[in-house]
Amino acid sequence: MNNLSPKTSVSLLGVLCATVGHHYKVTRKVTNHINEYKCTHCGREVTDNQSGKLETLTQKIKEVNTNVAEFFQKRTNRIPIQ
Repeated sequence: MNNLSPKTSVSLLGVLCATVGHHYKVTRKVTNHINEYKCTHCGREVTDNQSGKLETLTQKIKEVNTNVAEFFQKRTNRIPIQ
């Protein structure tokens, strides 16, 4: 009986990120202190959490960030600048 295991593809850039670290670029500014980032090498997406640390960007967190961005935009448009 053959023992077939799923093949995993390992890219050189993924290995580079695993050893040296990710090179994140801001892809979206949600608020003044919350951003979404994407690694230029491997494509990993992360965002700032409540503690200011980076966490993996899931679909649910993307939706939350979208709602927060809309609320923040409405609020900043409503408050007059003095």
